Amino acid sequence: MTDGFDEPIEGQVDEPVVRDRRRIDPETGEVREPQQPAAAPGETDTEPAAAEAEAEAGETGATDTAALETALAERTADLQRLQAEYVNYKRRVDRDREVVRETSVGSVLSAMLPVLDDIERAREHGELEGGFKAVADSLWRTVSGLGLVQFGEAGEEFDPRVHEALMHAHSEDVDRPTCQAILQPGYRIGERILRPARVSVVDPVEEPAAEDGDAAGNGDEA
Repeated sequence: MTDGFDEPIEGQVDEPVVRDRRRIDPETGEVREPQQPAAAPGETDTEPAAAEAEAEAGETGATDTAALETALAERTADLQRLQAEYVNYKRRVDRDREVVRETSVGSVLSAMLPVLDDIERAREHGELEGGFKAVADSLWRTVSGLGLVQFGEAGEEFDPRVHEALMHAHSEDVDRPTCQAILQPGYRIGERILRPARVSVVDPVEEPAAEDGDAAGNGDEA
């Protein structure tokens, strides 16, 4: 009975196996080509399967890359749209803020126009002297700094958008409606008219062309 080990057979001697791994052949002196190990049974069968798996992995990677690029393009478009909306919102808020400011300042300056009219009349009559003149000049600097502009000059063309005609006359010296005199100056802030200039207007004299024609016709009949 044995204990699991094969007993050596008498007369059988295991000879050592010697493998020559030298790169240079000692007999010819030439460099030996490395020998590829023989493929194990079954390895050649797995090569097509491995190639197919690599191809499927490549297709999956390409699909994932395309999906990522599409998602990136969509997120980029969303960010650009949000940025455009924010810019438009900021412009709208700035514009509304400026409108509110002009409205508030315009309301205050409109209430001060009678005072400015009194100062202007005093200036025209030579009564703006001494300390009163200094106060008036300081007031004018203040309202000018807030954007108040005075307009209206004699001789300019009448414009109903910025002029209010209080008096009318006719003259042969003009060929269009003209402001003859400024009764009260106008005031504006920015593009907003606080008060139109109140003026006296002269219109050109209309030639009685129709009456002359009728008179000529009557003379021919006679």
